[in-house]
Amino acid sequence: NQFFSINHNGVTISLVTPNIASYSRAATFSIKEPETLEWIDSIPKNTVLWDIGANVGLYSIYAAKKKCKVYSFEPSVFNLELLARNIFKNSLENEITIIPLPLTNFRQRSTFNMSGTDWGGAMSTFGEDFGYDGKRMNEVFKFSTIGLSIEDVIKYLDIPPPDYIKMDVDGLEHLILDGGKTALGKVKEVLVEVNDDFYDQSDNVKDLLGDAGFVLREKKHSSMFENNSTYNQIWVRKLEGKDAVHV
Repeated sequence: NQFFSINHNGVTISLVTPNIASYSRAATFSIKEPETLEWIDSIPKNTVLWDIGANVGLYSIYAAKKKCKVYSFEPSVFNLELLARNIFKNSLENEITIIPLPLTNFRQRSTFNMSGTDWGGAMSTFGEDFGYDGKRMNEVFKFSTIGLSIEDVIKYLDIPPPDYIKMDVDGLEHLILDGGKTALGKVKEVLVEVNDDFYDQSDNVKDLLGDAGFVLREKKHSSMFENNSTYNQIWVRKLEGKDAVHV
């Protein structure tokens, strides 16, 4: 029954904080990923946002409060409880739809592997054994589930294609993009977390989004991560005669 209230840019959010991890996420909301909040602020109202790797729903809720129609993808059985409670606490059950399945490059049954079991935890993977940095993840919990591609979700779940995509899944970003090549052709912008030192991930993200007609506008991270090689990359639809912004 513990809650933390946030007011950011005129938007008030109430979040469930039953443990240290969830409290930390709430307390650092405005400073941990300011570039993500700025990006959400720029999204037009009444557009469809897919939040892939929604965790406990901080950015899903903020986007919904900014009048986006949000689809939150979160397969962690521990985070799902808080995600649902946070949505309900903020009276957004009509604006946010939870999809409790992992995304990947093709439809498959495999294991969802987790490095921890805390509410609000991160560092998990589906069907692979590596984490955000490409190195083997320390697995402490796992369960079998079904993974879908972006194309599968649109085809079989009858969910609207995304206008905007926010993706933070700790290392599988390139595989998910590979499973959505057709859908990407209609997406306006993508914010994706990429580790520059995980070359297989970073190179494939660059190629896949470039082939889909995007250019990299910018990459940023908070001063909290000054010595970290992981950035939020913002990719926008390439305009005729325009080149990518060099970062």
